[in-house]
Amino acid sequence: MFSGFMVNAWEVGTMVAVVGGVVGFFVVLRGSAFPAHAIPNGAFAGAAGANLLAINPLIGLGVFSFGAALGIGALSRRGRSDAVTALALVMMLALGAAFLSLSTQYEPQIFSLLFGEILGVSSSEILPVVALGAVCIVAVAVLYRPLMLTSIAPDIAAARGLRPQRFEIAFLIVIACATTMTVPVVGALLIFTLMLGPSAAAQCFTNRAGRAMAGSVAIALVTIWLALACAYESNWPVGFYVSVLSAASYGIGRGYAAWHTRRQVRATRESLRRVALTN
Repeated sequence: MFSGFMVNAWEVGTMVAVVGGVVGFFVVLRGSAFPAHAIPNGAFAGAAGANLLAINPLIGLGVFSFGAALGIGALSRRGRSDAVTALALVMMLALGAAFLSLSTQYEPQIFSLLFGEILGVSSSEILPVVALGAVCIVAVAVLYRPLMLTSIAPDIAAARGLRPQRFEIAFLIVIACATTMTVPVVGALLIFTLMLGPSAAAQCFTNRAGRAMAGSVAIALVTIWLALACAYESNWPVGFYVSVLSAASYGIGRGYAAWHTRRQVRATRESLRRVALTN
């Protein structure tokens, strides 16, 4: 489990989980789950187009990822963001279908961009993942304060001279960078799951931003590590275990949040009852 090709899988999975947890915190906080789904899945069309032109799929993936981020961010200024995101996703998937139809054969590499082949990661792919992952984390660190303010109180941010729309575009570019980094090794569906499930679960346990982000990374790491171990032992797809474990962590988080709320309500009622009795 810790030798041969699995070493690369553990290393890449760890880096992807850290990036997914950090970026996913703001995905959930800002309600950007739909763009976070659309950009990785739509960028598949760029890889298909690059395959048709016989160039590196990473080039097409990057072009479509950043193009989608800029397009969604710019067009959302004057229209509904959900409609713009949906149309961008549909258009990119349609282009992907067209590119594949023009290909002489269906490349397994294109299929892996959707569903991932983390167990087949080569040593040469580790360095680009680490480099782009570091860029994502540094970008989030630089944008942390304005992203927090524009996420929680956009009106106050605007009053202080910040432009929420600009930071929305900047954050979408961060998602595009994370997409370019992770899709070739874990697939579009798996990175979306890692960005959404652990982050949503962590925010059920605490309202403090720092703890929620740390919890998001921790849950993402546990998820990918357990998924790799289970996939190795059972020979089932890693993506299956990641999806199930992410959903389970969110279910546990929702259960804890409901229990904590009921506990607070009971404590409040008990305090009021005691005050009423003393008076």
